[in-house]
Amino acid sequence: MSDAAILLAVNFVVLIGAILLLWRTAVAIRDVSFIDAFWAFGMVLLAWGAAAQAGFGGLRTQLTLVLVTLWGVRLATHLFLRWRATGEDPRYVRIIGRTMETKGWSWGKTALLSVFLTQAPLLFLTCLPAQLGIWASASFPPATIGWLAKIGMFAALAGIAFETIGDLQLNKFRNDPANKGKVLDTGLWRYTRHPNYFGDALTWWGIWLVAADAGWEIAAASVIGPIFLTFTLTRWSGKALLEKGLHKTRPDYADYVQRTSGFIPWPPKAPATRA
Repeated sequence: MSDAAILLAVNFVVLIGAILLLWRTAVAIRDVSFIDAFWAFGMVLLAWGAAAQAGFGGLRTQLTLVLVTLWGVRLATHLFLRWRATGEDPRYVRIIGRTMETKGWSWGKTALLSVFLTQAPLLFLTCLPAQLGIWASASFPPATIGWLAKIGMFAALAGIAFETIGDLQLNKFRNDPANKGKVLDTGLWRYTRHPNYFGDALTWWGIWLVAADAGWEIAAASVIGPIFLTFTLTRWSGKALLEKGLHKTRPDYADYVQRTSGFIPWPPKAPATRA
């Protein structure tokens, strides 16, 4: 088994161990919603785990650790505080309730198999650019970083900033009682319906570019990470699932959808004129 495969195997075992500890916590409080915060922090754990095994050498290693840590700690803190403020996520209530009804499983078994052990491999897959990029950089330290890594650094920082600003704008909007039932369509939300999701994707495509700077083999082996994340955010559990609920709870959301880009920031369309 190659050094990279051993590093990934050890990281996966550590991740599963952390997931099982979190599952026991979820069973104790009967709430799995905090798994969203661990989605972000878990990638920080994997990145530092890769560096601890491979060594901290190489400029790309330090760059990747900084980018992943900035992104992960910021997002994990944001999601954890949101969970503490709003309580159990209705999405997970529906998932667990539906699965218990159809499968006849206990709450604990359902939480383990439908939430925790489902998210663990997906988290691991998404984080491949950081893990393999760190391994390559630490094992074969470059004298300098190349142009791909520099582009990736700026893309990732832009993604982190975009997501952070979007979350701050949404929090401010939600905290104003006058906005209850309304749609946020100002600031970054004027140009994309999901600045937070776009920022996520841009960050991880940037981290992938930093990893790709190590060579085409690393680029090819890890590109599934940002591809899967982008698919998840736009087609699976992110945008698609969220907007399904918003159409039911926000009367003006259909008009917002008509004029505002669904993902990539773009100037809004002019309102349609009637004959």
